[in-house]
Order: sequence, then structure tokens, then C-alpha cells
Amino acid sequence: MAGARGEKVTMQEHMAINVSPGPIRPIHQISDYFPHFYPFAPALLRPRPAPLRALPSGPAPEPQEQDGDSDDSTALGSLEFTLLLDQQNCVLHCTIHGAKGLKPLDSGSIDTFVKANLLPGMSKASQLRTRTVRASRGPRWDETLTYHGFTCQDAGRKTLRLCVCEESRLRRRAEPLGELRVPLKKLVPNLTRSFNICLEKRRLSKRPSSLDTARGMALYEEEVEVVGEERGRILLSLCYSSQRGGLLVGVLRCAHLAPMDANGYSDPFVRIFLRPNVGKKSKYKTTVRKKTLNPEFNEEFFYAGQREELAQKTLLVSVWDYDLGTANDFIGGVQLSINSTGEKLRHWRECLARSDRRLELWHPLDGAPPKLGD
Repeated sequence: MAGARGEKVTMQEHMAINVSPGPIRPIHQISDYFPHFYPFAPALLRPRPAPLRALPSGPAPEPQEQDGDSDDSTALGSLEFTLLLDQQNCVLHCTIHGAKGLKPLDSGSIDTFVKANLLPGMSKASQLRTRTVRASRGPRWDETLTYHGFTCQDAGRKTLRLCVCEESRLRRRAEPLGELRVPLKKLVPNLTRSFNICLEKRRLSKRPSSLDTARGMALYEEEVEVVGEERGRILLSLCYSSQRGGLLVGVLRCAHLAPMDANGYSDPFVRIFLRPNVGKKSKYKTTVRKKTLNPEFNEEFFYAGQREELAQKTLLVSVWDYDLGTANDFIGGVQLSINSTGEKLRHWRECLARSDRRLELWHPLDGAPPKLGD
């Protein structure tokens, strides 16, 4: 080919080289990098991916090193604990044994404790915690956290969240190192189950856009998981005394009460009233328990009367939050009478049918304020 000045120009053609890529490498699954633990199932044998084959030519691929800040849950450590559902006493025992391989937020010594919550529900209402173990990345607690008023129905819809937290004098609040969640629906009543589960990063939910500091709204810095309105429950003891000729009502304890104060707690006390009104002795109230959502009262009150008279009456039990200088806040209540249904009716009937025998039963609180009028 000739140029503008008559010079000969040579054209070069570059042909694409057909190089065989060799065998196709297997694609790793995300689960190979982020293993999960199934607490109620036997160990799952996951087939490992096929080994990588070297290309026909060229250097072999170098293995990838694991970063120290990997998201792998095993990097956060593991927690060992046991669970026992006592069906007869409506109690859930969670024994925290110890942790291994904890990764502190800062270098140096580490002070840790374990915080437990039942979900769904208000975090403050079911929050329990262990003591703090100082200067250990493999702490041992061997401490039992007990949830009273926990039934098999609760196990079918509740999840236990355990969070390992680091306590620091330089920070105002403890920081989570990792957490785990165990569905309780497969717990076998009266059978202790042991667990050793890897911790995962804490799951956070979207906080409310505005926080109301008025009474009845708790301030939570952590996630709040509430499904429906849960006001708590109360453990009552009923006994018809043949010697004294009347009804003995025992207010034993409450569990998982709704927080009514801005600090996330309540100052609860219990009122009981036998309707129709038979005089001043028809109204009683317990002492106030300060700043708690799981108060223990163990107080007993007496109502004189024959069985036939008591059978036509209604026992009103209500739980209140005490407020100094202002009206007390109603938390929840329960009514026991011949017109009740379910466990409330059974409790009332069996109490009047059997003499000198205390019958204890948990009752969920409802949101209907008691009517003290006749």
C-alpha cells in the first residue's frame, strides 16, 4: 500500500490467541464463609467444595488470608449455657457457664457479663444479667438466671437472646461483644439442654424517630421488640380456710411488668378488692417495690365469709405503678369469679371446692382498669 508521498506502508494484523481456560472453578457459597449453628439439630455435615485445580499453565492461585476483622461469627467467641423448663412451677432456668475466645473492643484486660432477654417483648421487662467477671477473655460465671411465670405456651412463641457485654470504666454504658438467639419452642419440659454456640454481631432494629419521655413510654438505648401489648403476669395463691371461715388471698410475685416510668422501670404495688363491697376490710394493697419489673411481694390477705357467699363475689386484682404527688398508673389487672373463663375460672372454682389447700396459679394481666363500684 502506498502512502501520500509514495512510500510503502506495511499493515500488521494481530490475531486473537485462543487460549483454553482450563477446567471451570467451583463457585464458593456464602455459607462456606459464614457458618451457622443449629442448636436443636445434630451437627450438619456440609460437603466441602471440590478442590481447585491448577491451570494448564501459569502459577497456581495463592490462598487468601483471613483478615483479623473478619465478619466470621467464630471470631467473636462462643458461649456455653444450659436451659431447663420447669413445667410444674412455670419457671425457665438459664445457667450461664462460660465463654471462650472473646474479642475485646480495646486491647488489654476485659470485664464481661451476660445479659438475657425474652423476645418478643419489652426489653426491660424481661432483662436479667449475670455478675461481671474481671480481666478474662475466657470468663466463667456458672450463674443461673430464672424467669418466673414462664409456661409451655410462652416457649412456643418466645426466643431467648443472650448478649455478652464488655463493661468499661471509660464508657457510660456496656458495649456488646456478640449475641446469640435460641428459639425455645423445641425445649422439652423438665429436660436440661446444653448449648455451646458461636456469638454473632448484635442485630439492631430501627429506633423510633422521636422518644416520648412522658409516663408510660420507656427510654431504650437498645432495640425494642414488642409484638402486641404485654402487661405482664401475676402469681396468686387462693385458699379457703375452714378454721378461719374465709378466703386467704396471697399476692406472691409479678413478672415482666410493663414499664411505666421514663427510666424504663416501674414502682409496682398490688390492690385487691372483693366485690360487692362488704366494708373497709374488702380493700387491701401490698407494699411498693421500687424500680423493678419483676417484684416479689409474698403478702397474704383474709376475707371472712361462707363458701356460698364468696361464690357469688368477684375478686379484683390490679397492679399499679406508684407515683409520688401524682395519680398512680394502672399497669394491668385480673378478675376471678364464677363468670370468668379459662384458668381464672378453674382457679376460683377449685379454691372454693377444696378446703385448707393453697392453689397457686399465674394469670396474665389485661388492660381493663377495675371497676370498684358495686
